Amino acid sequence: MKRRVVITGLGALTPLGNSVSESWAGAIAGKSGIGPITRFDAAAFSSRIAGEIKNFDPTQYVDKKEVRRYDNFAIYALAASQMAMEDAALTIGPEIAERVGVIIGSAIGGAYTIEEQVLVLHNSGPRKVSPFGVPAILPNLASGHVSMRFGAKGPISCTVTACAAGTSAIGDSYKIIAYGDADAMITGGVEAAVTPLGVGGFCAMRALSTSNDDPQKASRPFDKGRNGFVIAEGCGILILEELSFALKRGARIYAEIVGYGCTSDAFHLAAPPPEHEGAGRSMQVALKDAGLQTTDIDYINAHGTSTPLNDLYESQAIRNLFGEHTKKLMVSSTKSMTGHMLGGTGGVEAIFCAKAIQEGIIPPTINLENPDADCGLDYVPNVARHKEISTAMSNSFGFGGVNAVIVLKKYRD
Repeated sequence: MKRRVVITGLGALTPLGNSVSESWAGAIAGKSGIGPITRFDAAAFSSRIAGEIKNFDPTQYVDKKEVRRYDNFAIYALAASQMAMEDAALTIGPEIAERVGVIIGSAIGGAYTIEEQVLVLHNSGPRKVSPFGVPAILPNLASGHVSMRFGAKGPISCTVTACAAGTSAIGDSYKIIAYGDADAMITGGVEAAVTPLGVGGFCAMRALSTSNDDPQKASRPFDKGRNGFVIAEGCGILILEELSFALKRGARIYAEIVGYGCTSDAFHLAAPPPEHEGAGRSMQVALKDAGLQTTDIDYINAHGTSTPLNDLYESQAIRNLFGEHTKKLMVSSTKSMTGHMLGGTGGVEAIFCAKAIQEGIIPPTINLENPDADCGLDYVPNVARHKEISTAMSNSFGFGGVNAVIVLKKYRD
């Protein structure tokens, strides 16, 4: 029998703000976090805009002497994890350490360090390469640093499933608790890939929006004028606990995770299959795991990247699965405001789902000025909607054909 799994703590860094409260306030206000790239000189790039984390002081979370030994993605993970642990009021003592684990997903890992150390090697030779380079690059070091910081000695892992990494991490953590291998997990996703190589690579694929003159309107999921996604950085961390473990210590509960689905397209390196049947199966598997029907879902936080094929095929997958219920179903893409945080996206969007359930507010899809009739769903256009919801679904899809979906539900005793 599956054990019940609840969300007790949230932490986030996003282009909308350096906390959950700031990010959520920006999302329900329909604010855009997109602007010109400041991390490097992007003048030669076809896409010169991004969702960057702003006004962030890493020394609040990492000793000043250690900052240069950590890649940005690990610092973001430590910061958001500290926020989540404090929010959950969870302290890991010796008596529970072996029952608390960490899984934090990242598509790329230490992108800044990779580029920095390649230049050092090329310009100055191997003797100048940093001994801290490899530990800073490894994607699993976000989980490693968080585990060491908080003394979590239970299951530890790192999902590297491209843009589904954050949702994959949450889904795996949910299963670990549900089937008794841990009582609590620190989980989510992180990315810090607004770098010359990160941006240049996606530019070469023609995947990024080139609406450089109007950055705040560049990410426009489900709109006829969409022309690519906007790359972003960010981190979303959740504390998951087995229900009785949480209740015993008097934890506040945001929502319950009740289902997880993961499938493969087995189709193409980067493109989704027609009508995104793999995404449809992933949503179906998540519903089955949750013991729910399609009519039970009130809201979907869509993958909704603002690319022509993804938005169309995800919409088709939703229509095919939900049928008549799509007339009542609310769907929105918060990437219209945050941009696409790659592996960090799933963690942040799970947080938005939990907040939507808690507060009864659906964040909008902004910049939806000319809806694509071929997509054809209720995308909560431009303005947040006050609506009581019981159950939400969060979709994440990644290169290589991975599809990951989680289902969250209002907690009831």
